[in-house]
Amino acid sequence: MTLEATVSMGWVNTVIDAAKNLGVPENLLLETAGLPAGALSLERWPIDFITRLWHAAEQCTRDPGFGLKVGAGVRPASIDAVSFAMQSAATLREAITLVQKYQRLISDGGRFQMIPGSRGTWIVYHPRQGRLAFSPHQIEAVLSAVVSLTDWIAGSAVGPVRVQFSQARLGPLSGYREVFGCPVEFEQAFSGLLVGNEVLDRPLPQADPALARVHEQYNAGRLAALEKGAVSAEDLQQWLVARMGPNLPRRAEAARMLGLSERTLARRLEAQGYTFNSLLDEVRRELALAAVRESGLSLAEIALSLGFAEASTFYRAFHRWTGMPPARWRKQGAH
Repeated sequence: MTLEATVSMGWVNTVIDAAKNLGVPENLLLETAGLPAGALSLERWPIDFITRLWHAAEQCTRDPGFGLKVGAGVRPASIDAVSFAMQSAATLREAITLVQKYQRLISDGGRFQMIPGSRGTWIVYHPRQGRLAFSPHQIEAVLSAVVSLTDWIAGSAVGPVRVQFSQARLGPLSGYREVFGCPVEFEQAFSGLLVGNEVLDRPLPQADPALARVHEQYNAGRLAALEKGAVSAEDLQQWLVARMGPNLPRRAEAARMLGLSERTLARRLEAQGYTFNSLLDEVRRELALAAVRESGLSLAEIALSLGFAEASTFYRAFHRWTGMPPARWRKQGAH
């Protein structure tokens, strides 16, 4: 795992299968996306990989309803064992709570929030994109998938009361009405579905407390295993190198990228014998040595590029790293 968000291969294959159903071969889709050879053999994809896949599918299919079709085609295998935990839950509300809890097993690309009201509850989706901007089809697929999965779990059509998107409409309204069966609005404050409380709190036909506990233990174990490898000092060093500049990357930013609290990030680094500041200092040292040795930049410019507020602070740090001032170190390296 890296500091970047990732997604399960079940969700990746759901997108690929939907494109195949529209006549786009897998190899053409991957080639258009510019993905590396062997991408499908990975255990999980970086979130930017699947975003590139979505943009490629949009380009290859030319179908404004592609995202809705992907969501409508979601099956239990698309979200792995989380779907079976949902099916064993007592109610749909409890099932959605499980999705919130184990969302990372499916994808780091967003999170769900439930906002209860007197008659209904909004199920809101908050996307978390990587460096690339999400395709709007990705958001439509998620809300369409919520409808597909809740219908499957409940054993009958759940039927949201209202659906809204924060983005503009992509295709004809008839396509949205066919999927959601209710009024759909666009360019709203958030993307989500409003579902009646009586629907969410109705007992599920296959509720099984004993089986639910088994699935809970299994998914908790998988989540722990995933999160155990979610932070490595090497990954964090690479992340720091990529973001080094006049404004230093902060621990809060790294924690946010991982979906962790700062305290949890600190604890996981400590288990590997590091702190965030020690890694930051190590990265600045390596970049400083390379810049002083190889670049034609002035020492003041190097200091600024590494986030030092003053050149004197940089000089003191460099002396701590090498035992001599940077000008002398540079001069010695030239001989």
